[in-house]
Amino acid sequence: MTDSKTAYAGPQRVLSGVQPSGDLHLGNYLGALVKFVALQDQMECLYCVVDLHAITTWQEPKRLTAQTREIAAAYLAAGVDPKKAAIFAQSAVPAHAELAWIFQCVARLGWLDRMTQFKEKSGKHKERASVGLYTYPVLQAADILVYKATHVPVGEDQKQHLELTRDIAAKFNHDFDAPDFFPLTQPVIEGPGARVMSLRDGTAKMSKSDPSDQSRINLTDDADAIAAKIRKAKTDPEPLPEALDGLAGRPEADNLVGIFAALSGRTKAEVLAEFAGQGFGRFKPALAELLTARLAPVTAEMRRLLADPAQIDRVLADGAERARAVAEPILAETKRIVGFWPG
Repeated sequence: MTDSKTAYAGPQRVLSGVQPSGDLHLGNYLGALVKFVALQDQMECLYCVVDLHAITTWQEPKRLTAQTREIAAAYLAAGVDPKKAAIFAQSAVPAHAELAWIFQCVARLGWLDRMTQFKEKSGKHKERASVGLYTYPVLQAADILVYKATHVPVGEDQKQHLELTRDIAAKFNHDFDAPDFFPLTQPVIEGPGARVMSLRDGTAKMSKSDPSDQSRINLTDDADAIAAKIRKAKTDPEPLPEALDGLAGRPEADNLVGIFAALSGRTKAEVLAEFAGQGFGRFKPALAELLTARLAPVTAEMRRLLADPAQIDRVLADGAERARAVAEPILAETKRIVGFWPG
């Protein structure tokens, strides 16, 4: 249901967010924050801390508040300019939840049954999972469409959810005879570091939820921690190849080369040209040094910001006000289209 008979004529707008659950890591930085910074100079951007999504699994309330500030601090430390992009907490804009209910009545059960992330996160005991975890993708669609966002920077694992967003938009437009009301949002997934893998398993994505802290580089790690984690990162005994095809079947080697490439602004082929024939005993220290140089300023700025929570709160309050100014008229028009009183 993703075909549209008319081209969306509204403004180009970006919406994305990060959950305040667990510490941010290198994968979040390269896969999301770096893109956030680049996009803010290309079109209107809104970046939220998705605390409504976070509570689909239990969160300790005080920790949730603290982590919301931490995510906002990470946005700012990475280079997101609050004068260019609105930074806000999802829950501070009630239109997200209100539009989500309308979309729950538009989406179909069969669509949600096909969502692989719910199957992965609920495991063998899906009957114990929250209803919110099941309907998570519908709220995500509301997050995007309450701003009529045309572009969303996403990882490969979120492409299915964005396809659902497009399906919901198309069905709403069709069912309510409102062609072109909601855009069919496009994913932004290209660029370096789109998918950073675990340091312990090159076939698994780097994740905040991995029980092993050795599997990821946290944005709060200092130089010693980074060096130790890279030194212990899983590899193989072979030297680095001269060409990309030599990385086939070597997921850990491919991941580390990809990280180096993303951090240095080069291609993997260019990195291999420099390190071809060398073992990981020489490559890993160079990678650790590059990681430290790139992340140290971000870490230092995060710590400075977190020492002044009032500054972060001012940014979040201003961002929420700006986000509400965009969302509320769109929600009001959506309710009018649906037929809610007073029409």
